Amino acid sequence: MARTTVSFDSNGIRIAGHLYTPDTAHETSSGAPAAGPWPALVVGHPGTSVKEQTSGTYARRMAERGFVALAFDAAHQGESGGLPRGLEDPAQRVEDFKAAVSYLATRDDVDAGRVGLLGICASGGYSLAAGGGDHRVRAVATVSGVDVARQFRLGADGTQDPAVFRGLLDAAGRARTAAARGEDPGAMPVFPETAEQAEALGGAHGAEGFAYYCTSRGRHERSTRAMPWQSVDKLASFDAFHAVPLLAPRPLLQIVGSRAVTSWMAVEVHQRATGPRELHWIEGASHVDLYDRTRFIDPAVDKLAAFFGAHLSAADPAAGPARLAAAR
Repeated sequence: MARTTVSFDSNGIRIAGHLYTPDTAHETSSGAPAAGPWPALVVGHPGTSVKEQTSGTYARRMAERGFVALAFDAAHQGESGGLPRGLEDPAQRVEDFKAAVSYLATRDDVDAGRVGLLGICASGGYSLAAGGGDHRVRAVATVSGVDVARQFRLGADGTQDPAVFRGLLDAAGRARTAAARGEDPGAMPVFPETAEQAEALGGAHGAEGFAYYCTSRGRHERSTRAMPWQSVDKLASFDAFHAVPLLAPRPLLQIVGSRAVTSWMAVEVHQRATGPRELHWIEGASHVDLYDRTRFIDPAVDKLAAFFGAHLSAADPAAGPARLAAAR
């Protein structure tokens, strides 16, 4: 397996990526010839994350299974371009996925008819929206997938008091007015100062996010620490799940930890999907456990490799929907 630094354009913004390619010394488990062209995956990171964290972990592991895998920094984040820094712009995030597919389609070592999306956490939702409207995508899988807009509006567990989000929208409006006056609009902190504060604000889910992003466990210097306030109102009306029915007859796999407080969103997606779909539970895993805990990642990667190996196996793009229709 080799890793190469690459870049591509997404709506005029330079996107930085790491491209993981299989070892050419042996036949790959995906069924592709050892010399390629290979089936390929676009691997998206969680909100505030960067390609060196969990998306890079999954991309590397999938390359070891015989897939070209592209992990990238979303626009406005990490080593990618885009101002203001740290912006969470749902429309741009969906465009990033589509631009990544375009980039892979230009490579000689990639079979452009065998491309799938793998979204982790917030990118799980963005991959659904991107895949629904992009028929170049043959299959979609998510790990701990969420709609980050729903999470802002309703909370990680879906029970948040609506007043919380109304307060965020008030703050976002004030920030826009301040910017129009030439004043510093400030930014919304992503994490508090201590683990105790994180748990008080976000319960167990907040505490485990802090443990990954703010300690030596998973911290990275380029991971986003604050979001521009306009991220909030950009998320207000976004619905990552609206395009889920458009995925059919292409297949969807969702991998979810049995202890994940966010799992209600995966259940909603499963109910909305009209094509081949599977909701696969990793027993004992929380939402963030699937970012870096080897005992949970191992079975997740096994499942992903089997899923993409089956659904990205035919060289003819038309064979996928036909095969899936026959299987139902």
